[in-house]
Amino acid sequence: MCSILLTGCVKHEMPEYQNVTKDQVTENARRIFGVDFDKNHDWSTTSQGEVKITGIPSDIDKVQLSVFVEETDTTTSLFILNEAATNGNSSISLKYDAPSDNLGLFVSFISATSFKMVQVNGNTVDFNEKAATRNTYTDYSIPSIKPVISSDVTESFASQRGWLPGQVLYEPDNIGALTMTAQDYSDAYKKVFRNIIFSYFKNGRQYNNLPLIKESGIYNDNAYPFTTGKEPIVVSPVYKSDKAKQYGNEIWNSDLYYYYYKEADAAGKDIVQFLDALPKYKAIVFKDHFGETEDDVISKRNAYCLIYWGDGTPTPGVTEGSFIFPEGYKIGFMVRAKTDFAEPVGSPNAKPRKQGELYADGRLNYKINSWENFKSSKLASDAPRAGWITVGDRMLLCFESGTDSDFNDIIFEVEGGVKPIINIPEFDNNEYTFCFEDTELGDYDLNDVVIKASRINETTVEYSVVACGAKDELKIMNINGSKINSNTEVHKLFGLDGGYINTNEHNAEPVTEQISVPKTFSFLDENTQPYIYDMTTGVTIKLSKAGEDPHGIMIPYDFKYPIEKICVKDAYPEFNSWGVNKVTSTHWYKNPIEGLIF
Repeated sequence: MCSILLTGCVKHEMPEYQNVTKDQVTENARRIFGVDFDKNHDWSTTSQGEVKITGIPSDIDKVQLSVFVEETDTTTSLFILNEAATNGNSSISLKYDAPSDNLGLFVSFISATSFKMVQVNGNTVDFNEKAATRNTYTDYSIPSIKPVISSDVTESFASQRGWLPGQVLYEPDNIGALTMTAQDYSDAYKKVFRNIIFSYFKNGRQYNNLPLIKESGIYNDNAYPFTTGKEPIVVSPVYKSDKAKQYGNEIWNSDLYYYYYKEADAAGKDIVQFLDALPKYKAIVFKDHFGETEDDVISKRNAYCLIYWGDGTPTPGVTEGSFIFPEGYKIGFMVRAKTDFAEPVGSPNAKPRKQGELYADGRLNYKINSWENFKSSKLASDAPRAGWITVGDRMLLCFESGTDSDFNDIIFEVEGGVKPIINIPEFDNNEYTFCFEDTELGDYDLNDVVIKASRINETTVEYSVVACGAKDELKIMNINGSKINSNTEVHKLFGLDGGYINTNEHNAEPVTEQISVPKTFSFLDENTQPYIYDMTTGVTIKLSKAGEDPHGIMIPYDFKYPIEKICVKDAYPEFNSWGVNKVTSTHWYKNPIEGLIF
């Protein structure tokens, strides 16, 4: 969608190279790119539409429309396309521009205490479409046996290593008999679950997700749910990923423990010493729940009640428990990692087995986080090993049991007799990148002017001018802000008189401004799209149209544009393939050559 228009210029004498023909522009593009582009190519990777949202309850504060996309070959993300305050309306329509190549659109219904997400089918969504319905304790067959503490106790790894001498761990007698059957999640909820969890807590060592947990404020002392005293507390493992065959069933060989206390009992005491001294009780043996080689499977099949064993130290073989906790206790969780996997003795990678007690409350990880074979996580001595997230109306605890700090190794649902902990995930707005080539016989580094844009809500768009790789004096048209407008030359917008800005020379902060727009706004509307006017040559450059060379393109992505004098085809090797056939290599803009992009 490129239009190169020759116009008069009263300020500058027109240089000779301005008088080039369309054929010369085409021949230059053919020479630079080395291929003939599809004559019907419109250079668009974006689609537009509208979603009607109905059945919105009165307690919902806002609705968000999001897109689920594949960011790389191994990661996916959710990005917000538009949002609106409900203001008591039960029906709202939202316009959107989305990456054409996407994995689905979703609508989130958000209040201060709830977060429900439903997939868009066609162009409508109704709140009452089932994505998740939280169970109640009446959905479970609570065991009829009277739980008794086993006469067997286990010495903790912390005791074996001398951190907490004499610490023992407790478990119920005949723990297997306490297993309850759980109703599995619907396929629709599993899709939402996967989209949210792994867009928020992204998979892989390259993602340190601890900051997300700390930003939520729901960690360490704030991570303990309070008991209600009204019904059993039910915990269900719903996911694990431990690359079982490669690492020897790290999670399958582990167990979940819990502990509890009243805040009043901890008053005036050293909190770490107090928590260390509390009895820890086994709740779930993972190998009794997960398949030995099961990996990356979302399934709710079994559930387990936490048992109240009274206060103080239990007597093995004697103490009896109850399936109902008194009101007002705080519940804490621990995963006891006890894999039997070890590198061969003498191997350069040989380390102690990955064994130890890993607490959701980071204050209790003061030793284990720096212990050999756990320290590569680089978690601080007081860093938590778990974080809460709300998916639908379910309360999920996401554990980091290893060393990659992605906090999605084991995931539990906690329901029943606890007050909910609400952590509504926040996602970024989708970003759109406008890239322009100002010179008619250009080098196609597409960085002469680079503009990023995001739709914040129905009536607000944020623009950022991020780069100027041009020597000519340029203006940005169709953005009518107080800072970004047609009255200000682009270099001067950055406070400079010239030179390359954020392409390989001058580094400067982007210039950002929010602009009011109508609800009908679309980035694909030519009447509102930004374009550039070259004051030096009198040339106007808009987004490229079908049959034109790519002098201007918009990408629905946080595009990493090429550095100065590097053609986009060299920075992005799949660009030519896409240019020759627009239905191939549609992910070209996600696969750059490092070192050739800014």
